[in-house]
Amino acid sequence: MFIPLLWLTLGLVLLIKGADWLVDGASALAKKFNVSDLAIGLTIVAFGTSAPELVVNVMGSIEGHHEIVFANIIGSNNFNLLVILGISGLITPLLVQSSTVWKEIPLSLLAAVLLFFLANDFWTPDSYSVSRVDGFIFLALFGAFLYYVYKQLSSDSAEVPSEEKTYSQLKIWGFIVVGLAGLVLGGRLVVNNAIEIATVLGISEKIIGLTIIAAGTSLPELATSIVAAMRKNVDIAVGNIIGSNIFNIFLILGISSLVNPIQYNPSFNSELYLLAAGTLFLFIGMFTGEKRKLDRWEAGVLLALFLAYTIFLVSKEL
Repeated sequence: MFIPLLWLTLGLVLLIKGADWLVDGASALAKKFNVSDLAIGLTIVAFGTSAPELVVNVMGSIEGHHEIVFANIIGSNNFNLLVILGISGLITPLLVQSSTVWKEIPLSLLAAVLLFFLANDFWTPDSYSVSRVDGFIFLALFGAFLYYVYKQLSSDSAEVPSEEKTYSQLKIWGFIVVGLAGLVLGGRLVVNNAIEIATVLGISEKIIGLTIIAAGTSLPELATSIVAAMRKNVDIAVGNIIGSNIFNIFLILGISSLVNPIQYNPSFNSELYLLAAGTLFLFIGMFTGEKRKLDRWEAGVLLALFLAYTIFLVSKEL
């Protein structure tokens, strides 16, 4: 038990330092090329922090661990939305850009709703799966999302404060590459050793998938968004989470189902309801209190919702 705990600690250190370097590099890149933090958060940061989910899901799909695939994606998205945005919003109220309110948040809700309908196969009785055709649909929508972000890159501009620290291009990309490597390696160390510890303690595979693996693969998003929130890089904190949730369903689940069609357990519907409800609450929260801001009390509601869900999930298994 001692050795897995040691590797787990090393993984957490790599995640924290990797997030620190990634935020430094991504912010500097945005300023250097006059690109908004939001666009960088929706692309480079979101893709990098979703890498652990991609690795876990492709391996799970190849080996036929279908419940791990869905538990990882749906559980990670719930963790991202409820825990990471919740904690980030408690650190500092998150002012959200208009494009995020009207485009990215609704798109992440669409992704969850589409997954619900495709996985449950309502038009084919007693058939529950995400087929290769469904995977192509997800990847096509991901391509459309990338095109939208590209248009954002073309139209957005970011003011460059004169007091902002500047780095050479080599140093910027060094921060990004090393940061992403730290996140991916740290994420794998955390997940692998958390599973080993959980197995020794006799925790069920469903609980491992929805909690430990989902939370473990979301640790890069957690570390990145918290560091970004503490540094007041609100657009990276928010863009990272919303972008990662879109990446997870459209890209990662799309690739996973192309590798191998994935059988879906309808018991995951309750987690999809939670994801849709949390995303809808976030959208409505943009119009309550101060407009386009996730206030601390709203962030607290998101976090409390996840805690209540986790207690309910664990109590069902006992």
